[in-house]
Amino acid sequence: MKSDVDKLLKKHEGLTHSDMQKVMSHVQRRAGDWIINTLMIEGCSTPFKFKRKDKYRNLKGARVNLTYYPGIETVSGFQLEVMNVVRVRIA
Repeated sequence: MKSDVDKLLKKHEGLTHSDMQKVMSHVQRRAGDWIINTLMIEGCSTPFKFKRKDKYRNLKGARVNLTYYPGIETVSGFQLEVMNVVRVRIA
């Protein structure tokens, strides 16, 4: 039987899955009704972002499994690469 991750990756070609990634930084900030979570992963300079309705536990120092796709975000006229997280699980 296929796992949920395998089903997601097969259905959506642009997704990437990474296992056992160490979280170096985890920041949560409010944006309207949502909480924006930003993760920085060891060995990667691109932020990983996801939204939740409620605050999420602090992931700093934890190992996580991430399913994500690349995106571009414009901040003050500069385009930055971000990874939009679809699924995050503590490894």
